[in-house]
Amino acid sequence: MAFIIKPLVTEKMTRITDKSSVDRTYTPKAGKNMGKQITKVATPRYGFIVRPEANKIEIKNEIEALYNVTVLDVNTMRYSGKRKQRYTKSGLVKGQRNAFKKAIVTLKEGDTIDFYSNIQ
Repeated sequence: MAFIIKPLVTEKMTRITDKSSVDRTYTPKAGKNMGKQITKVATPRYGFIVRPEANKIEIKNEIEALYNVTVLDVNTMRYSGKRKQRYTKSGLVKGQRNAFKKAIVTLKEGDTIDFYSNIQ
């Protein structure tokens, strides 16, 4: 069963992916590691819209099968449907957006997902 609906390709998710894909070195100001250089290894993160009934293990298995990568961590978030209304010539129109579930996937160092590889 397909649990992944679509990848999240938004400005916010692209910023998170770019920020997590860069090796960073910093020096702590205080504590037992004071003065030592610490390098944080890049572990890229990608976002997906998934089915609300999908759990983390199913999401992990499907992403590993689809993109041939190693998934280290999966974080999920549920978003409720927001109520919307607008005024038109015929009167007040009320509605509600659909609820959805979002998954943020952390990959192993060196693995990447190219969403644009099959565009011609």
